[in-house]
Amino acid sequence: MLQCIVTGLLLGGLYSMIGIGMSLVFGIMGLTNLAHGDLMILGTYLTMTLSSALGVNLILATIVSVVVMMILGFLIQQFLVNKVMDKGEAPALLVTFGVSIFLSNLMLKIFGADNRTIPNNLSVTNVITSSKLSVSAMYLTSFIIAIVLIVGISLVMQKTNFGRSIRATSDDAMAAELMGVNTKLAYAAAMVICMGITAVAGTLVGSTFVFYPSSGTQYLIIAFGVVVIGGMGSLIGTLAGGIVLGIAQLLGGYFLGSSCQMLVAYVVLLVILALRPNGLFASGPRK
Repeated sequence: MLQCIVTGLLLGGLYSMIGIGMSLVFGIMGLTNLAHGDLMILGTYLTMTLSSALGVNLILATIVSVVVMMILGFLIQQFLVNKVMDKGEAPALLVTFGVSIFLSNLMLKIFGADNRTIPNNLSVTNVITSSKLSVSAMYLTSFIIAIVLIVGISLVMQKTNFGRSIRATSDDAMAAELMGVNTKLAYAAAMVICMGITAVAGTLVGSTFVFYPSSGTQYLIIAFGVVVIGGMGSLIGTLAGGIVLGIAQLLGGYFLGSSCQMLVAYVVLLVILALRPNGLFASGPRK
């Protein structure tokens, strides 16, 4: 049981990485990005192609993937989502759904349906190995990166003029515009940040698990569960939600078998929603 709790805790760090981008997009724009999972898997394929096929160092490949995904995020937000943001929630939601379908089929066409993984040394290395406990270096790395990113983004949002402009846009877009904030550019900047984080999450996921072109839906559901448990738009809540989901999954597998892992995790999600409909760390009620 100790092994399950520790592994679930570290797995929660990876899950929170998957959910950070979705949480930020919802918190800033009020948009549930249905393309989030497929965009993450696209970043995974970019890193894999650079590191495996072209022989680029994994860290350098991740940096290139981050830059490419940030540019793609800006283009999607500026030329697709922003065009319909003023028309209500449904059109923007449909745009992200269309992007999701397009990316999933594009990756299937380019990379095929075979499962892939990103080779790396951390996935086969333990930082602690004993008769009672082993700690994966890959899981620990994911957890540390999640902590660093959440703290870093929180400081940027609280301490910089850039962060204040994004928070002002999130609170009241019309008032922010009257104060001279370019809200459409703020939305695009927020998407750029989210896509950079999503690319890092994609590298961590691809280095930990196998993935397919259709894996985006699986990780979209995980991201949605993480941000709903923690509270939509809350970065600390995203970390807490990932940890809760990870520990619930591992304990469910320990007591009921591996086939019930995700079932138990989502039962816990439903229980938390019944007790705290706004999530554990929501700043206010959801609309």
